[in-house]
Amino acid sequence: MKPSDTFVSHLIELRDRLLRIVIGLLLIIIALFPFANDIYTFLAQPLLKSLPVGGQMIATDVTTPFFVPMKVVMLTAFMISLPHTLYQVWAFVAPGLYTHERRLIGPLVFASTLLFLCGMAFAYFLVFPVVFGFIAGTAPSGVAVMTDIGKYLDFAITLFMAFGLAFEVPVAVVLLVSAGVVNVQTLREARSYVIVAAFVLGAIFTPPDVISQIMLAVPLWLLYEAGILVASLIQKKARQLH
Repeated sequence: MKPSDTFVSHLIELRDRLLRIVIGLLLIIIALFPFANDIYTFLAQPLLKSLPVGGQMIATDVTTPFFVPMKVVMLTAFMISLPHTLYQVWAFVAPGLYTHERRLIGPLVFASTLLFLCGMAFAYFLVFPVVFGFIAGTAPSGVAVMTDIGKYLDFAITLFMAFGLAFEVPVAVVLLVSAGVVNVQTLREARSYVIVAAFVLGAIFTPPDVISQIMLAVPLWLLYEAGILVASLIQKKARQLH
């Protein structure tokens, strides 16, 4: 087979994989569309429960009541279809990988997806109630707390991303060690710097209260330690095989 034929076949396969990803995403969006308002209500529950009696959310733009729930549907569909999307990516790149790379990347893809979802769940069920309770409790007397639904969605996405990425720390540590960029001993020696950086990130990505900052910083540090543990086990197993 000519190199040009191989290149064209790869392009065709890439097109097919991308098409499957888009179709899978669209099918889930269509299935979730009738429940758009319900999904947004579920997302907004942590804030609604923290508001004083009679408190509510508002929409300041004409199109916001339609487009914000649709954005939530698209984000939900993306998360639901993520395993299918990652499988299509994996199926495309796997033939070009060595056996040991396939053994490593497969579990890492699964772990990274699971950890990101765990980070989002941690933010929704544990962090959101604390953050919104703090915000509602610090409102001056006579001030009605009524958040725009679009602004709330942006805020929620920011926290979801912050905690989702924070929970990816073990995967990043394992990849760095496996690629030979750093060794386990260096990571252990950098522990004090990581703890400081975790609290700095907690101060940046959470509201200005100590509790929510700690709720991001402490898991970040513990996940770093977990990454070191997993990386050291992988390194030890690699030495035994050689």
